[in-house]
Amino acid sequence: MGSTARFKLTTLLSLLSTLVAASSSSKGQTIEVNGNSYFMPAKVVTSLKISQGQLSKESGLVPLTVIRSDVSKLTTSIINSLVNSYEAEDDVFNSGFLETEGTKLIGLETDIYVTYNGTSKKPSEDVTLPSNWGNKFLGFSSSYKTKKTTTSSTSIPPGPYFLDVASGDVFEAYLLYSDVMGSFTQGLYGVGDGSYDVLTAGLQGYASLTIGVPSRLYYTKTTKQPLAGIRLGVKDLYDIKGVKTGCGNRAYYETYDAANTTGPAIQSLIDAGAVIVGKMKTSQFANGETATDDWVDYHSPFNARGDGYQDPSSSSSGPGSGIGAYPWLDIAIGSDTGGSIRNPSQVNGCFGNRPSWNLVSLDDVMPMSPLLDTAGFLTRDVHLWRAAAEVLYAGAHLKSYTKYPNSIKTIDFPTTSSTEANRVILKFLSNLSSFLGGANVTTLDYDSLWNFTKPSSVSADQTLETMLNITYPILISKQQYPLVAAPLYEDYAAANGGRKPFIDPVPLSRWDWGLEYPESQLEAEIKNKDTFTAWWNSTVQVFDAETCSDSLILYVGAAATPTYRNAYRSMPGIPSGFSASRIANFAGVPDMVVPIGQAKYNSTITEQEEYLPVAIDFIAPHGCDLMIFNLVNELVAAGIVKEPVTGSTLYDDEITYY
Repeated sequence: MGSTARFKLTTLLSLLSTLVAASSSSKGQTIEVNGNSYFMPAKVVTSLKISQGQLSKESGLVPLTVIRSDVSKLTTSIINSLVNSYEAEDDVFNSGFLETEGTKLIGLETDIYVTYNGTSKKPSEDVTLPSNWGNKFLGFSSSYKTKKTTTSSTSIPPGPYFLDVASGDVFEAYLLYSDVMGSFTQGLYGVGDGSYDVLTAGLQGYASLTIGVPSRLYYTKTTKQPLAGIRLGVKDLYDIKGVKTGCGNRAYYETYDAANTTGPAIQSLIDAGAVIVGKMKTSQFANGETATDDWVDYHSPFNARGDGYQDPSSSSSGPGSGIGAYPWLDIAIGSDTGGSIRNPSQVNGCFGNRPSWNLVSLDDVMPMSPLLDTAGFLTRDVHLWRAAAEVLYAGAHLKSYTKYPNSIKTIDFPTTSSTEANRVILKFLSNLSSFLGGANVTTLDYDSLWNFTKPSSVSADQTLETMLNITYPILISKQQYPLVAAPLYEDYAAANGGRKPFIDPVPLSRWDWGLEYPESQLEAEIKNKDTFTAWWNSTVQVFDAETCSDSLILYVGAAATPTYRNAYRSMPGIPSGFSASRIANFAGVPDMVVPIGQAKYNSTITEQEEYLPVAIDFIAPHGCDLMIFNLVNELVAAGIVKEPVTGSTLYDDEITYY
């Protein structure tokens, strides 16, 4: 640790008037340590009662490092080892919380406090701290019974903090990051009572929000809290207590008050220890929008992959963008009605799941189509992916299968290795078949199968395409309009002298199109969906007692095809038609995205070869979600699938996996 500690205390809004700064000071302060900017919430986490002579007579805030050990005899080398592990594990902690050089610029010093969490009745210490750590050693918790004994009003985890040297009050430290990709709508932090507030801190950056993350050292995973300390981004259509929900629409955000409760889906993750760091962008009312044409109220997030100017897809655009770009963000929760988790996962190069329908309550979540809406995750970490799913879908009591089908059915897979992406796909298919013990691979032609096995109630000339052509757009338009649009029109008009709110072109065109059809059309399309559900789950892919499914069905989610965000396109159309991506929507089954590699393309932006993701989607019967989670985890362990990193390429070594 040779770096110089820099400690500078500033008010959150130092560039504003004294009155504004004073009124906002109760929410916290921004502080600079060792060149990094931190947010210090106003909430006191504990108070230290320090031995006489140990507490400075100076007033103000100083960096505090809490070190925790469970060894019965604490030594200097053990202290050093613990500090080294803190620096390796945690991005929030840095040597500035230990060193005093530079802090004397304002007459303050750093402080160190050691606590004990072992089982010995008489723990002891023989510690001489390194000279560059400074001379304000607050001492040890009372367990050590030394001359430098300090007590805490409540148990305090290890990590970096800020100490008010006059009162002994201790505050958490949130490291500040700039949201340079535009993935978030608001940075958030918990204020107690289950409520959250907007992070009122800023960093230098061009039109970027600031997101604060607490130290990972504050949290310990347990059986009851398997997600302890996991940093979670939340798509901005989930209600969070104390925070406004915007749904990608300025009028909606202005019209409605902050939520007075957190919905059960998000609350289950909080109860399991997840830490919400912010709300993330969604395309307007979760409708499919393309950058740059369709995003009017807000700017579409950026996609870090390739040249950085590719469409991030939608509607979980912010979650996909953030997971692909930020190593400090662990997981994001999105929603999937027609592809809103899967598409961003595919093009932003991460794992994502549309779960079996109806596994989790979507109370206090903006609806699109209650008959299709689901909640799922986007992440780079398959272990976390599974752990979060076990929490979110716990009430569904899903069975965990560890034996897998020996039949693979592919939809529209390439037949030749004519492109780099095709080679990635075919190599993965071969590896998957071998991993499953030589699983039989066949092509699934669901159109032909339908023609031979369709229900007798369906007319002879009815194809899947004709039967389901407008099922999806009717369901989303005629269900979302009365649930979201009509109340917004009425409430906005009442608050704004009869004015109509602005709506982006895509949701507006879909709602207006749906209004042209009678309610009987909605009933007809629900019947068509139910017909498909029954047929698919009885004929195409069926439950198996040993492996959960008689087969794995795979289709290509992404094949490194660029979609530039600087291109002008036509007016938005209606999302009609039927394709492989609609199967899970109508059948109610899980559809899970697995990034399997990347492939080069010639970028018109950089005029260089760049890489874009290649992804495969897995489909299984309803309730077989954990089977796929287990399989993907084993594929990662076997080296057949590699977890992606953040940035322009999915892998540090630029492998293509073929």
